[in-house]
Amino acid sequence: MYHIDYNTPANLHFIGIGGISMSGFAELLTAKGFRITGSDSHRSDITDHLESLGIKVSYGQKASNIPEDTDLVVYTAAISEDNPEYVEAKRRNLPMMVRAEMIGQIMKNYSNAIAVSGTHGKTTVTSMLSHIYIEAGLDPTISVGGILDIIGGNIRIGNSPNWIMEACEYTNSFLSFYPTTAIILNIEEDHLDFFKDINDIRHSFHSFAKLLPKDGLLVINSSIDNYKEICDGLECKVVTCGIDDPDSMFYADNIEYDENGCGSYDLIINGSASGRIKLNVTGLHNISNSLAAIAVAYTQNVDDSSIKEGLQSFKGADRRFQKKGEIAGITIIDDYAHHPSEIRATLTAAQAYPHRKLWVVFQPHTYTRTKAFLNEFAEALTLADGIIVTDIYAAREKDPGDISSEDIVKQLEKLGKETFYISLFDDIENFILKNLVNGDMLITMGAGDVVTIGEDLLNF
Repeated sequence: MYHIDYNTPANLHFIGIGGISMSGFAELLTAKGFRITGSDSHRSDITDHLESLGIKVSYGQKASNIPEDTDLVVYTAAISEDNPEYVEAKRRNLPMMVRAEMIGQIMKNYSNAIAVSGTHGKTTVTSMLSHIYIEAGLDPTISVGGILDIIGGNIRIGNSPNWIMEACEYTNSFLSFYPTTAIILNIEEDHLDFFKDINDIRHSFHSFAKLLPKDGLLVINSSIDNYKEICDGLECKVVTCGIDDPDSMFYADNIEYDENGCGSYDLIINGSASGRIKLNVTGLHNISNSLAAIAVAYTQNVDDSSIKEGLQSFKGADRRFQKKGEIAGITIIDDYAHHPSEIRATLTAAQAYPHRKLWVVFQPHTYTRTKAFLNEFAEALTLADGIIVTDIYAAREKDPGDISSEDIVKQLEKLGKETFYISLFDDIENFILKNLVNGDMLITMGAGDVVTIGEDLLNF
């Protein structure tokens, strides 16, 4: 396999360079002295930014886009084998690497490579760690799956041995990585268009943990069902954290919430009190998330004040219970939740936030997930007072014809909830303006483009 070595910069070509992840790594490698070229289907703000950095971007994909002196071609899993540039790279027998393999190769350039995994919470914990390590002056390189204000985007280029990033289990991408420290936040059924069942998912997380070297560190949530099975056979150090198990090495006691639903708690480390932690994000799930971040930072000897101040300075990642604004006294929140557990956590957290009536506009994400968790989605959504369901966001899938958003509405009606199915976003916005009143809170929820509803309302 070709090795990406910062000490020997090379010429790389990215097929699909305009994606949020690919573009970030193109920027990182450019800063490290690599010559990057790339192609994408259309111009965007992202590609304009890349071009401002001196990266040559071609629009439309054709064989001639790949420079003659290219040392490696990087592509995303979405690129098909009949793509003209993919075909050309194969014809020229050029070294090729899928994005996950490239990320793994980049990680090898950092002696402290922290990878944050789990079904939920990856972006939040990566962001929390970013705040802590920046506060501590540790100059980390960061790759996060959302826009983080403190770094002004989704990538930060540091000049230290510290690397912090998300590690996604989908298509087993994280098995191509080389972490020295890993976090496993939770393990639940998801991505069932790829995984067979929960046991298949657990096997992948166990394989991920086994990537850690003998002198590595695994931080794992002790609330995970039979978490010790995931740690079986590991030679690295294992540290537990959790809000359900007082025997965890890192535990939260005496939990309280302020008037905005933000948590604080007594931090217990190995049975001893270690001060009070104050968060500026809502919900019990974020208390759990913060424990994982603390466990890594503390074990890596980050000072207590940087941990506490870093966490307090974190006010949430993009699209994670993000307050977008107010219109006519209606508070508009946006949240990325697209799994029943995430919805339940978000709506539970919302109960502590000031409001008269809690409304949700839910956009299901993928047909596979909607079908697999139909009943669970309905049960989680009952935590809202008023529910609007819009059409399924297909993402990478095609409509199979056997599941729709109206199926969720029927389940909610069986559970006694008044629910509205509205297909068009314009109609949803009109409904909100006519039916919501001063003091109500609206959460636009889902991993698709549902966020635009709140943004449009605020621009009225």
